[in-house]
Amino acid sequence: MNNDEPVFKKSKWGTSRYVYNANNPIGLALIIISSVLAIGMVLLMENRAGPFAPPPDSTWSPPPTQAPWSHLPDAP
Repeated sequence: MNNDEPVFKKSKWGTSRYVYNANNPIGLALIIISSVLAIGMVLLMENRAGPFAPPPDSTWSPPPTQAPWSHLPDAP
């Protein structure tokens, strides 16, 4: 590996985009780190874990309703 290589280099696909340069140690580290992060995110999405977990089921329920006349005394 050559430390004089740039971290980014122009793509050879005919576009004006820049890509990581695997000939630079930092560029190679960026390739490995971004690949590991992408694989980790795919695994989290597949297992529906972490930030992709479904929201927990709600345990709240509304209070029981009472009839408006339930406070009145019973008729004789």
